[in-house]
Amino acid sequence: MRYRTLLSWKLFFVLLFAAGLHAQEIAGTWQGTVDVGQKLRVIVQIDKADGGIKGQIYSIDQTPHPKPLTKIAYADTKLAFSVDAYHASYEGTLSPDGKTITGTMTQGVPKPLVFERAVGENAWAIPASPHTAQMIAVDKEVKLEVLDYGGTGRPLVLLTGLGDDAHVFDKFAPKLSGTYHVYGVTRRGFGDSSKPEFVTANYTVAHLGEDVLAVIDNLHLVRPIVAGHSIAGEELSYIGNEHPDKIAGLIYIDAGYPYAIYDTEQGSFLIDALDLREQLNHALPGGTPPDDMKKTLDGLIASLKLVEREVIEQRAAMEDMPPPPGPRSPAPPVGTAIMTGQQRFTKINAPALFIYASPHDLGQMMKDNPKARAAMEARDKITTERQIAAVKREVPEAHVVVIPNANHYLFRTNEADVLREMNNFIATLPATAK
Repeated sequence: MRYRTLLSWKLFFVLLFAAGLHAQEIAGTWQGTVDVGQKLRVIVQIDKADGGIKGQIYSIDQTPHPKPLTKIAYADTKLAFSVDAYHASYEGTLSPDGKTITGTMTQGVPKPLVFERAVGENAWAIPASPHTAQMIAVDKEVKLEVLDYGGTGRPLVLLTGLGDDAHVFDKFAPKLSGTYHVYGVTRRGFGDSSKPEFVTANYTVAHLGEDVLAVIDNLHLVRPIVAGHSIAGEELSYIGNEHPDKIAGLIYIDAGYPYAIYDTEQGSFLIDALDLREQLNHALPGGTPPDDMKKTLDGLIASLKLVEREVIEQRAAMEDMPPPPGPRSPAPPVGTAIMTGQQRFTKINAPALFIYASPHDLGQMMKDNPKARAAMEARDKITTERQIAAVKREVPEAHVVVIPNANHYLFRTNEADVLREMNNFIATLPATAK
């Protein structure tokens, strides 16, 4: 019995020692570059912890603020981790010499990412944080991360695109804080903000827009300018329709797409399909009985014709597109919840600036397939030009600026242009009482 006990303890220490060795060989700082249409440098720090490992990740071209690796495992040279804040995951293999990790980062779409061990002068520096942060309650059991970049001028609130947190503005915001008092808001479902269940009911545009207004009220901001990137256009349009008295102006940074302004001539497949689904729910048995079934069916017929035309157009646009190289990754649940929570906006009751990238710089997308790339570029050009025309038609008083050959993240790739247009627009807005 004593012999078996001693053997058990020996086995325990052998396993503990082996785990320590595994942790030791993967522990350290790793750095690599991922191409997501633009090249972003990523740093991962891995440390030993309680017989296992823990870590954090930096996207230093976006922010100096790290995010925790929420799940991390390493065994037999295989490393895997996830980053809940970014709805991303990584799987890679450590090289025999322990100097590189070759793998794939997945954030909706898988991208190759090779990490190298950061050593001495070759290690990338992590910039200092340019802001203070606080958590602000905006709804029942919902708090948002709000960054304060400082400044003493009129208030300017920055809203992010889908998949980002407010730290995406860590390099852009300081360029504005010399003139304005700048804040950044992380949308619910992302970053350090609360993450209610990922269902449409929790992420409607009304919820997201009211979240922003709650931040404005909590900070006691008097009619701030609100600027938003990409999907934030829907929050901007919600505020501009429902509470224009709360803000001085709206700035759409490549954010003026159908979720922000509906094209009454061309329609929008997603919004129209969502309406069609709702109409079907009313018309079919088990749905909410309509007050006027004949009127409901007439509307359903009109919606069917509209969505049919949009589906045919989309199918034709995909004719020259190659099939995906592998199984298509499902959209993150929070992204689906937000996209299906859209509504139709056809006006804005506040001064507005729309900045578009057109044609978009598509980076390295489909460089190895010129025919498919040409088809994608043509489709992008038509789609953007249609939307610009819709904004000019639906919101004729808005100011529209087009920056050619800019990336969708044009506040990075064309920073000087965006700063100039924002400053010029804000200069036209009436001063607000403090």
